[in-house]
Amino acid sequence: MNLNRAKQITYFLLRVVSGLLFFQAGSVILLGWFGGMPAGVTAPLMSQIGIGGALEFFGGIAIMLGLFTRPVAFILSGEMAVAYWQFHAPKGAWPVLNHGEPAVLLCFIFLFIAAQGGGEWSLDGLIRRKRGGAASAG
Repeated sequence: MNLNRAKQITYFLLRVVSGLLFFQAGSVILLGWFGGMPAGVTAPLMSQIGIGGALEFFGGIAIMLGLFTRPVAFILSGEMAVAYWQFHAPKGAWPVLNHGEPAVLLCFIFLFIAAQGGGEWSLDGLIRRKRGGAASAG
């Protein structure tokens, strides 16, 4: 396997697994899946947690599929930055002490994905190839 192929595979896996984790987090908040939130409640959609859940649910699906990857990943990176500073940082200065490691890590993973785009193995890549093929064929 050549190096370029290994980069494509590992980036694809990073994008899909990150999106899957986010989808799962959003489905816990919005739909009560995977055990749901404490006390078996779901967050009201028009609350900060509900909006975050919607971003995570639908954003996770978009990231997994590689659809509108750059803007979606940028928004999700911002969501994780807000989550860290609003919910974790007040509990201590270091992520390892305030349990904010996942928020920091996902913030920077999504920032990387926003810079990188969907990659070849994504719906964005498929759309780009179709448009390029149609333009050169026409």
